[in-house]
Amino acid sequence: MMSPRLAILVAMARNRVIGWNNKLPWHLPADLKHFKFLTMGQTIVMGRKTYESIGKPLPGRTNIIITRQAGYEVPGAIVVSSIDNALLICEENSAINGEHFIIGGEKIYRQTLEICQRMYITEIQRDFEGDVFFPEFDPNEWEETQRDKQISENDANLEYHFVVLDRKVSTI
Repeated sequence: MMSPRLAILVAMARNRVIGWNNKLPWHLPADLKHFKFLTMGQTIVMGRKTYESIGKPLPGRTNIIITRQAGYEVPGAIVVSSIDNALLICEENSAINGEHFIIGGEKIYRQTLEICQRMYITEIQRDFEGDVFFPEFDPNEWEETQRDKQISENDANLEYHFVVLDRKVSTI
């Protein structure tokens, strides 16, 4: 069986912050629209804390929530106990959905970074205070294939970039 195409989707500050007190430390409406555009009709995979920060299954997407909490149920979402179980569901949905998005949080990113083929990163060009961070990765393993510079309309000229990184194919 063919493995599903996995992509990480993350917004992170210059200092790798991705969250604070189970919320985003910034408000970028254009980034939320970008997220919706990319994920609509696709599978999104997230940890329980990320789900709880959103507060509901996102419509128009297959929502997979990973938790170790026994008996955790969410109407409108698929709840699994491991990354492996989530990936099995992604495989089953591969014929339906073209790309499967890992949307957080930190632990889920750490567990999937080595197996993802693409990263969609909103690089926020400022440091933010936070308590959740995107893991370090080797930039030599990735090729930047797209970068679109943006300026926030609602936050004193906050610059951010929509970046696409594709994993380099090994020639060995």
